[in-house]
Amino acid sequence: MCISTAEARFSGTIVYCGRQCHPEHGLIHVLGYQNTAVNLAGGPNAMLVHLPTRRLTPEQFLAVGKAGDVLERMVAAVEAVPGGAGDLVWMGGAEPQPVQVFDHDVYTVLLAADPTAIPAALRRVPPHRRPDLDPDLLRFYADHFPDHTIAVCCFDNADAQRAKPLLLWYPPLDPDRLTLPALDCHTGAAPDLDASVPVDHWVLLSTDQAAAGWGEPVDYPKRTRHGLRGFLPATVLGRRYGPGTDLLNGDFSISHRDLLVGDLDRVTRLQPVRR
Repeated sequence: MCISTAEARFSGTIVYCGRQCHPEHGLIHVLGYQNTAVNLAGGPNAMLVHLPTRRLTPEQFLAVGKAGDVLERMVAAVEAVPGGAGDLVWMGGAEPQPVQVFDHDVYTVLLAADPTAIPAALRRVPPHRRPDLDPDLLRFYADHFPDHTIAVCCFDNADAQRAKPLLLWYPPLDPDRLTLPALDCHTGAAPDLDASVPVDHWVLLSTDQAAAGWGEPVDYPKRTRHGLRGFLPATVLGRRYGPGTDLLNGDFSISHRDLLVGDLDRVTRLQPVRR
């Protein structure tokens, strides 16, 4: 249910994308990502996530603090709704460093607009979290996701079970298309775009432009920090894909227009441009 730099097993993936007009940052997308990871590599490993934005900084990663179940609460809001599970139809500031390296929750994260620059920055990752990276995997991202930012989230065996959800915001390449990363390959190699892969995903979506009565209200804990609440949706729509379902390898995507009318049958499986 994601890309890893070495052998791993991932299950129970929750992926969220919301569109909002933030009072400070303007029109942004907010991405949430969580799964259960079993690291089979016997050493350091990492998840790779491609993000449709040209610029991303460590400050855009949101600390969930004690609200570590925030994505699970979104699932709880939609999972009892009829039709909440179904099949999918195929359809300013200083210039950042080439690779930014920082700690977030249990991860050491590398952010790069050019994935081929990542190997030179691995020395800045603590040895117990430093994965081996296949150059072909990095070339795949460089060739297929131009203008994207690649996040490499490095973890060790002890970290895998303790990770809180990733939550971050960014100005999107296309404000009117919400895309949720879901490319799949757990061997460390580049993903096969012609393969059908098993899915086990909750896909959650939101927009602050919807009419009254849209979506299902989310019950957040009272202890949720005010700064975090400003990035969280009041209501969400969602659908579960799998387990027991195979789809062509790719991401999940929907236009903002289709989301506004609540038509999750318009969620499509999106593949990168082949080069």
